[in-house]
Amino acid sequence: MDATMTSPRTHATEQLLSEIRETNLSYLMLAQSLIRTDREEAMFRLGLSESTLQILERLSPAQILKMASGSTLLCQFRMNDDIVWNLLTNHGKGAAAANDGVSRLHASILMAGRHDEAA
Repeated sequence: MDATMTSPRTHATEQLLSEIRETNLSYLMLAQSLIRTDREEAMFRLGLSESTLQILERLSPAQILKMASGSTLLCQFRMNDDIVWNLLTNHGKGAAAANDGVSRLHASILMAGRHDEAA
């Protein structure tokens, strides 16, 4: 087999890593923008502590590019339990539209409470 040919798995892996880097860059740029626009809102929306906000705010463009270029995804899902996932994903399943709004509100309240615990 020719060494210059890449297998589909290698191509798929490279594509995935490229998407992770792109997501990291977008996330870091969004985080800095949120922090500089409204610090309290950024803390809530990003689910990060004040000390982490300070670090992100001070990053230079070169540091952001370096951090984003890694193969590890820098952001994570904040909904890490079944209650929140069920509230967010069961909307419209046998329930009235008003119930959907209540479920989303309940999920937001739960996530906000977890943010306060983490901060």
